[in-house]
This record gives sequence, C-alpha cells and structure tokens, in this order.
Amino acid sequence: MLFEKVVACAEPCLEGRNQMKNSKETGEVDTEETDEQSGLFEHFNFAVDKGQTLLRIDKFLSNRIEGISRNRIQNAVDADSVLVNGKPVKSSYRVKPLDVISVVMPYPPRDTEIVPENIPLNIAYEDDDLIVLNKEAGMVVHPGHGNFSGTLVNALACYLQDLPLYQAGGIRAGLVHRIDKNTSGLLVVAKNELAHTKLAKQFFDHTTKRQYIALVWGVPDPESGAIVGNIGRSLQDRLKMTVFPDGENGKPAITHYSVVENFGYVSAVECRLETGRTHQIRAHFQYIGHPLFNDERYGGNVILKGTTFARYRQLVRNCFEMLPRHALHAKTLGFVHPTTGKEMLFDSPLPDDMELVMEKWRRYIESR
Repeated sequence: MLFEKVVACAEPCLEGRNQMKNSKETGEVDTEETDEQSGLFEHFNFAVDKGQTLLRIDKFLSNRIEGISRNRIQNAVDADSVLVNGKPVKSSYRVKPLDVISVVMPYPPRDTEIVPENIPLNIAYEDDDLIVLNKEAGMVVHPGHGNFSGTLVNALACYLQDLPLYQAGGIRAGLVHRIDKNTSGLLVVAKNELAHTKLAKQFFDHTTKRQYIALVWGVPDPESGAIVGNIGRSLQDRLKMTVFPDGENGKPAITHYSVVENFGYVSAVECRLETGRTHQIRAHFQYIGHPLFNDERYGGNVILKGTTFARYRQLVRNCFEMLPRHALHAKTLGFVHPTTGKEMLFDSPLPDDMELVMEKWRRYIESR
C-alpha cells in the first residue's frame, strides 16, 4: 500500500532550509530508529503494597505518577497500555494488594519551542489519525544536537499546526519511532493523543513490521540468518554504538537478514528488526565484518572488498559520489491502525541514489 504526494504548508511558517547543508554545518549526531531507548515513550512499573485499599486504577496512577493528567491516563487505558498482572484493564478497575501494574505512554511535550517551517513532506498515506511519510535521506527527524531547524518535526509543526497535539510545540509531538538522518524511508506519525498512545505501545511491544534494504560490503555467510548481540554506546567513541557479545553491557538486539542480490564484492540485504536499538543495523553488520556501503561512522566508506585494479577503484569512488551516505532504506512498515484495528502495510521503492548504485554494480559484475 503506497501512494505519494508532496505537500507544503501555507504561510506564515518559515521557509524550509537545505537539509543536507544544515546537518553538515552543525555536526549533528544522527540517531537511527529506536524503541524504548529513543526517549519517545516512558514505561512505569508498580508492585502494589500488601496494605493497599481498593482504589480505582486511574486514581492510583494519578497519585503515583508525578504531573500526569487524567486525560493521559485515560488515553493509555483506551490504548490497552495499562496492564495489571499482564492484562489490560479499564479505568474502573480497582487496584488490589500485590497487583503488578505496567504503563506505557508517549512522553508529554517538552518546554522547547518548535518553530513551524514550510518544508515539503512526501506523504505516502494520511487519515484523521496518522500520517505515513517517506523521509528523504539528509532530513533530521527532530531537533537536537545542534539541529534546531530544518527537521521533520519543524515541517510537521507547520503542516499540522491546526491540530491540538501540535499546537503545544512539543519536540516529540506525534513521533513514535525515528530513523537516522541519512537513512531514507517510511515513518508513521500520530495526529492525536489516542493514536499516539496506541502506536507507541505497538513499537514498545515490537509488534510492528519493519524491513530495511541495506547495501553492505561483501556477502554474509550464511546468506540468511540472525545477528544477535547486545548494543550499547561505544566506550571509545560516544558517537557510535557497539556490540557487546557477552551480554553484560548494552541492550538485547536481534537483526534478521537475507541476501537478496549478490554483487560479488557487495550485496543487497533485506533486514527485519526484531528490536530497534540505536544504529542497530549499522552496528550489527560492522560486528559481523560487513559494514554498510559508504557508512563513514562504521568504517564502510573505504574499499573493503575487491581488487586493486584502477577500474575497480574508480567504480567504488563513483558509487560513493552517487550515494554520499550510508546505504540504508526503511522499505516496509506495518502496524495495526489505532482506530479501525485494520492491519496496515506500506512499501516504499528504493530511492534513486541506492537504485543507481546497485545498477552500477550489476553492470560491473556482468562485464567481468
């Protein structure tokens, strides 16, 4: 399911800036799609005391969670995001001694001014509850780390400026996941609080469907399998993530992969995320010795496989120029619609830069 339209909001939003230029000038730190690490939603756990008297769960949570509104609690309940002993409950449920309560909610807006900017959006699907966007490589998802303009959030603040969720100017308004600045592909964004809460729960529970296409150095052996290894912040370089195979550091991460096209020295790989850690695909493929093509941060921006012939070296240089980013595209996104309960599945074609580079490798292999 995919159709595309490019939209831009009307004035008085500020004019959009050149995304790639801004990010290079400010030295932005990119963040790949993440789940509970991302700061997009919060998770509470409570073990009820033995002496607890019977009390409605909405009142119990109001007393236990600082600064929470009854509306946020009700949205979480309606989204089946309030669980007692592992099962969703209604607002009228009365908390009993020794109950175990779990709550997942999107974070409330921060007190950070988001300036609406008239930046075109490539919209694959839109209804009253959500938007599915096809993000171009080079666009930062939300402000931070020196990028306080020209982001997807600035564009959404303009395009959706009449909706209550966006009028507060929250830095996380509508976001339930995100992808790297230089990763292209599909993102879903909520348009109201209830949709936000229900979608956030799906990403937190890893029930969404997410598939990526990556171009990596070499050909993984075996050509299909799973990469398993905890991912955490590198102890040597805070801008990188690293794999801790002993499991004592980082958080569990699993990437399922399958080679879909073999170009000899590089290969196109389909990746399915079972978890969603920061830089998960990039860190996992570096860990197994197959960094993403032209991934500067993870060592893929040099010739790692192939020959010493001048023709080959020139091919790689040409490909780097045609694809001046790491070769990763969020191709497929699936989730349950927060209102209708219908299974939604979207597919995005490869962007021109990745398609052109892959075609160049095809021609090279055929001509050998």
